[in-house]
Amino acid sequence: MGLCVFDLDHTLVRTPLDLAAMAVEMRAFLEAARGPLPPRPERWRVGELVQWSKAEAPELEQALWQVALGHERRAMDAASLEPGALEAVTGARDAGFRTALWTNNARELTVPALERLGLAALLDLVVTRDDMRALKPDPDGWRVISEHFTARLGGGTASARTAPDHFTAPTDGADGRVRQGSKGPVPVTRRRLSRARMEPSRAGAADACRVVPRPLPHAPAGPVDRDAVVVGDSWVDGVAAAAVGVPFVAYRAREEELQRWGVEPVARLDDLAALPAWLVARLDGHATR
Repeated sequence: MGLCVFDLDHTLVRTPLDLAAMAVEMRAFLEAARGPLPPRPERWRVGELVQWSKAEAPELEQALWQVALGHERRAMDAASLEPGALEAVTGARDAGFRTALWTNNARELTVPALERLGLAALLDLVVTRDDMRALKPDPDGWRVISEHFTARLGGGTASARTAPDHFTAPTDGADGRVRQGSKGPVPVTRRRLSRARMEPSRAGAADACRVVPRPLPHAPAGPVDRDAVVVGDSWVDGVAAAAVGVPFVAYRAREEELQRWGVEPVARLDDLAALPAWLVARLDGHATR
C-alpha cells in the first residue's frame, strides 16, 4: 500500500494566497508593537516571524496568527480546483495509494474548502498547522502522518523515519543542500486543535531558519516510508520531504527556488493528471526489486 501526500495551495487548489504579502503585514504588525526586527540578508518568512514572536513577544502571538488567518480566509474564499487535481487524487487512490494532505494552513479554513471543492472525501488524512508543532519546511507534520498510517497498517508505532526533535531549514549560503534520503489519527472530521506550537531555534529567534538540518541516521524504511511520496509546488515541501527521507514530486515548482534550497525532486510534473501513471510505474518498479 503506497502513500501519496499532497500540498494544498497551488497544488490541489488554486488560490490568490500571497505568503510574501502575508509576511510583510505580519512583520509590520510586530514592528509597530515592538520596534524594528533584527536585520537579515533576506526577507522574513511567515514561520520565522511566528518563531520570533514566540521567543521575543509571546503576548502578540495570537494577534499575529489573526493577521495570517485574514490572508488565508480571503484566499480560501476564492479557491478553485487546480487543473488535474481530482484526477490526481482519485487516480492515486485507484492505484492503491492512501492519500493525505499536509498544509501550513489553518484547519478551520482548510476543511470547508476541501468539502466545497469535492476533495475532502478523497483524502484519508488532513494535517494542518493546528496538528503540527511547526510549519513546513520543518518536517513535524510527517510525524503526524507516519503515526496515523503506521497504526492503521498494524505497525503499532511510527516508523524509524520520523521528524527530528529539532529542525531548522537550510541556509541560503555555502552548500546548504538538503538531499533525499537524509532522516493518533487526524481524520478530516477531527475537531480543530490548539494553535501550532512553533519551537524557537536553539541558535536564537533571529537565526531560526538558517541552520542546515542534521541528517537522520539511515534506518530501514517502515510501512509508511517505503512507498510514500510528497507532491507539492514549493521548495518548502521538498525540504520537509527530504528531512524525513521521502521522495518529492515537484508540481510546476520554480526551478530557481528548488536549486537555491538544494531540493532535488524525484520527478517534475506540469500536469497533475499525469501523477497516477507515474505512481503506478514507481510502485511497479519497487515490486520488481
